Parts: sequence; C-alpha cells; structure tokens
Amino acid sequence: MPFIGRFILFFYRWKILLSLRMSSHWRALRWLFVSKETTNFTYPLDNLSRAYLTDFIAQATNTEVEKVEGYLQEIEQDKELSAHILAHLQQHPDRYKSDSTVYYARRIGWYALVRILRPRVLIETGIDKGLGSCVLCAALRRNAAEGDLGHYYGTDINPAAGYLLQSPYKEFGTILYGDSIESLNKFDKAVDLFINDSDHSATYEAREYEAILPKMSENGIIVSDNAELADSLHQFSRRHRRAFLFWRETPAQHWFSGTSIGISLPTKSAAKGGAQPEG
Repeated sequence: MPFIGRFILFFYRWKILLSLRMSSHWRALRWLFVSKETTNFTYPLDNLSRAYLTDFIAQATNTEVEKVEGYLQEIEQDKELSAHILAHLQQHPDRYKSDSTVYYARRIGWYALVRILRPRVLIETGIDKGLGSCVLCAALRRNAAEGDLGHYYGTDINPAAGYLLQSPYKEFGTILYGDSIESLNKFDKAVDLFINDSDHSATYEAREYEAILPKMSENGIIVSDNAELADSLHQFSRRHRRAFLFWRETPAQHWFSGTSIGISLPTKSAAKGGAQPEG
C-alpha cells in the first residue's frame, strides 16, 4: 500500500480509537461530579450483561432460567434492604464517600446463588462496608422464612469493616475479624458456599482456596469475585478436578469497566453426584 494510503488508514483508525476514548472520558467526567465513591464502585448492570448473568447462574446451578430471573428481580425490588443500606450509610462517616442510590451489580448473582443453593453455612472473605454481607444475609433471611436455615460468616482484617450488617440482617450473620486465612484455618463447620473477595493477589487467593477446600461440603461451591484479576480459582479447579465457569459484568453508563464472577464446583468425577441445587 502506498505511504499516503497507509497514512489515511492510520488516521481513520485513530479517529475510531479517539471516539471510543471520548465516550469513556465523558462518563468519567460525569461520575466525577455526580458520584462520591472512591472505591468498590457501585452501579447497575447493563441489560445484556444482566441477561448473561441469568444464564450463567442457571447453568452453574442446573436451575431454570425463569427461576433465576425471579430471584434477581426479588433483590432488585427489595425496598426494605435498600432502605436499610441507605439508612446506615447516612449515619456513618463513609456517607461523604457513598452515593445515595443503592446498586448491587454482580452481587445480585450472589443473591441468586444463595436462594437456589440454600446453604447452611456460607463464608465471604473481605467485606469492606458490608454491602455484600447484607445481600447474602437478605437471601438467607428469605430462605429461613421458607424453612431453610443458614448462617453467613464474613472475614476481614479491618476491625471497622461490615458496619452495614445490622439488624434484621445481623441475625443471620457473624463477622470474624483478623487475617482471612487464619480465620479459615480455625473454622470448624462444613461450608456450602464460599466467596473470595479479600486480597486479590494470585498467591493469597490460592492460599484461601486451599485452606477452605477441606472444609467444603461434598457439593460445596466456591466463588471468586474479581476473577479477572488472577487465575487462581481456575488453576485450583483444574488441580482438584472441579468445573470452572466465568462471567464478566458490564456496568451501565459507568466509566469503570466492571469485574467478574468465577465459579468452581464439584464434577461427578470429583464428588458423588456433583452439585445438587434446586431444579
């Protein structure tokens, strides 16, 4: 191709790149003035990402898509939960770096997992304010009202973490303060659902999975939040002959590119019958 042709093609491609970056820049600029958040950004999922999440959870749990959709709507329409979170945010110093609208993003998938699997014991490592804690305990609360009791354990090294977990959701949850791996090593109950959301370094994640594996129930499921940051759960699943599934979220109208969910579950060759969620 002649030099002038290559230059025109380069310029055309540069315009495409610039238009994409400008879209992101405008979203970032709007966020700068509209939002107060500094970390653990919250946002709704875009419609396609949410639709894919529905099928992802259905596939992971062998559940009808319609049932998963019902559980996603259940938390999205839970006004008591959103009012609880807003009320406690407004009473805390974090109100100066928290928004006045409650969004759960990928955590609606966590909620659906709890509603489907009906875990007796679930653990989340790394809880920050406790938004995920409230989501998970809200699901346990609904399960309990339907006769399936379960309890949440959250771990965090920060003694101020988890302040959103207050009554009535606190009745279904306990926070264990200290290093997560030390807390997991001391834990003496069979775990049905484990969610990693603490230190996302590949090494620390891998250590958490190895620490919790001997404590997992036969059909226990392991979840990695931010699974795109490290392949620890993927490698762990291969090493222990477990199935691995992955979904990537896309925020709606937000500059942040979003994060993900990784799921590791027993296969029939690794555990008798594999996972046995509700069908």
